[in-house]
Amino acid sequence: MTEVLDVLRIFGGFVYLLLGGDFLVRGALGLSRESSIPPVVVGLTVVAMGTSAPELMVSAFSALSGFPGIAIGNVVGSNIANVLLVIGVPVLIHSISCTEETLPRQTGLMIGVTLMFMVMCYLTPLGTIDGIILLLVLAGFLTMTVRGAAVMPLDDAEDELERVLGLPGEKWSIALLVVLGMITLPLGANLAVEGAAGLAKSWGVTEAVIGLSIIALGTSLPELSTTVIAALHKSSDVALGNVVGSNLFNILLIMGFTSVLTEVPVDSHILRFDIWVMLLASVVLWMFVLARGTIGKAMGVIFLASYGAYIFAIY
Repeated sequence: MTEVLDVLRIFGGFVYLLLGGDFLVRGALGLSRESSIPPVVVGLTVVAMGTSAPELMVSAFSALSGFPGIAIGNVVGSNIANVLLVIGVPVLIHSISCTEETLPRQTGLMIGVTLMFMVMCYLTPLGTIDGIILLLVLAGFLTMTVRGAAVMPLDDAEDELERVLGLPGEKWSIALLVVLGMITLPLGANLAVEGAAGLAKSWGVTEAVIGLSIIALGTSLPELSTTVIAALHKSSDVALGNVVGSNLFNILLIMGFTSVLTEVPVDSHILRFDIWVMLLASVVLWMFVLARGTIGKAMGVIFLASYGAYIFAIY
């Protein structure tokens, strides 16, 4: 009975997280359209941060609640899922090709940030200094991108979200969506963390394993839905930009913010295996982008099979 309640808590938390992320992105995009905020700024800060909001809330809540394994597992597992699952599913609908000139540079930055994060993990625990460094790199990344070109073109993203979801036009509806997002995200995070901690105890596995699998999968759903929408509209660069931007924000913002709040020790299993899988998945994506290659159905099946094998391996 306890297991069932924990699963229901996780499911309910995911529903709140999905709704909260959706409300926040739609409200903020509506705000950008009705204001003088530059589209590139909103595209990076709102769309990328909005889809990473579930990971941020879950990692912060879990670390502060005494479950750091869920926090670090959520980020590492989400970055793995973002490449193998979030790219693997939409290419079954429509192949993805890299045509945006800035993506190779941004993907290379993702590799550099991943390597820096791995070094920090081996100097466990992640602490205030690590968090400040990650947040400073994030600030530099945002400054560089605003001055140059965006990771995720807002015009395409906004058009797709408008067609599929609809964006608010009235000030009261924009404010309502933003407020609802800010309320439902922490509620969902709290439920998901409580359920995950209980499930880990019931199954006799570490909190990190639950964070790497169930929680990471659930918090990656916004990225998956955004990428599927992009695939349906044959917008390859939006799909790739969503994954690259989200992986950067997961490390720089989420682990940066969480590490400033509290020390985050890294599970030995993550050091031996999971962060290397994260790096390998990122390098594979980087190689496709550098080669201007096309990720088709066959590669999508390989990505999904690899993700399934990874989940099987950690259990």
